[in-house]
Amino acid sequence: MSSSEQARKTAEGLQYLSGFGNEHSSEAVPGALPVGRNSPQRAPLGLYAEQLSGSAFTEPRATNRRSWLYRIRPSAAHPRYTRVGNGALRGAPFTATVPDPNRLRWDPRPAPAVDTDFLDGLWTLGGNGDATQRTGMAVHLYTADTSMTDRVFSDADGELLIVPEKGGLLLHTEFGLLRAEPGHVALIPRGVRFRVEVLDDLVRGYVCENYGRPFILPDLGPIGANGLANARDFLAPVAAYESEDRPVQAVNKFCGNLWAATLDHSPLDVVAWHGNHLPYVYDLRRFNVLGSISYDHPDPSIFTVLTSPSDTPGLAGVDFVVFAPRWLVGEDTFRPPYFHRNVMSEYMGLIEGAYDAKAEGFVPGGGSLHNMMSAHGPDRDTFEKASAAELAPQKVDDGLAFMFETRWPVTLTAQAEAAEHLQDDYDDVWEGLERHFRP
Repeated sequence: MSSSEQARKTAEGLQYLSGFGNEHSSEAVPGALPVGRNSPQRAPLGLYAEQLSGSAFTEPRATNRRSWLYRIRPSAAHPRYTRVGNGALRGAPFTATVPDPNRLRWDPRPAPAVDTDFLDGLWTLGGNGDATQRTGMAVHLYTADTSMTDRVFSDADGELLIVPEKGGLLLHTEFGLLRAEPGHVALIPRGVRFRVEVLDDLVRGYVCENYGRPFILPDLGPIGANGLANARDFLAPVAAYESEDRPVQAVNKFCGNLWAATLDHSPLDVVAWHGNHLPYVYDLRRFNVLGSISYDHPDPSIFTVLTSPSDTPGLAGVDFVVFAPRWLVGEDTFRPPYFHRNVMSEYMGLIEGAYDAKAEGFVPGGGSLHNMMSAHGPDRDTFEKASAAELAPQKVDDGLAFMFETRWPVTLTAQAEAAEHLQDDYDDVWEGLERHFRP
């Protein structure tokens, strides 16, 4: 059995804990989790007790993120970290180029060099804010054809929202294992170590690195108690640990750069844990889409899965939005996304099928960037068809698209600005939108 076949067999047999933001607990060995206290004089089974804090100690209870880990060796048992090459990975602030008001679109990234793993396959498109100030976000893409072996990765700068588009991933984290296939998203919190096994010959996808406040489920307001992404559909891992004593490279992204140290053991050695700072996986097809049943259609904010709040109510550092299969029934309504200009900046990707506002040129694995106040909307063909269509109930079920929407402009990296897969004719999709005004 090949390594990818073994990984897939493992992935298909995983069990999970359900619920977003819950105080979960799990133990891989009975009796490993202390009862009644977090840090006993002697932790059970000779383990070390360690707290992982994703927020300041004194943040309000509603926003406090922390987990207690009971591990074979403490994280402090490591040699000195040294700088290693960043490859194609970059961090904020992004200053290599100036923010671009033009509408931009990229084809999928080319296949990686042979034996490229998830970490080496990360490629930064751009972002905003400042990782040292824990503000803003970055957009990365990944391509890989091999599993991470004898190395783990963690990100001190922010949490990672991984959006597979092609091929499945088996994520080994300090908390246990997660399986993420196209149509899923996986959330790795700030500072959590993990490695990625590929479940297929080639994997490809998108990553939102959120430097700001952790993602939460958006408030529902007048929607009521139910709808959009349901907390119960977010799945957390059960405890699983590695006890091998072998050299393992621990790579840490810190203030935009990669640092590494070689340990004499696997740091994925957590035997038990409890807390709420932990990874999740979520199936986007579980999203409960809401929409109009009379006329017009709501703003795309109605499709928000996760949001990273800012100090201004309603203004997100970054939103993760999904355009999932749904019914359109609006009367006398132009049904594709309308023409608009937005104070927010939008990076859009496509997981499968087609996007209902773009008939051509926007393909799975590709992406588009519409920075703040850049005018965009349906292309000419889509506009003409939608304007003349018979308005019977319509099921949009042939595509799965998403958007990273952020409060600040996304500044490109030099590699994204000069990329061969950047389309030079994107503006052409709006050519031919003729004058119809006849007073």
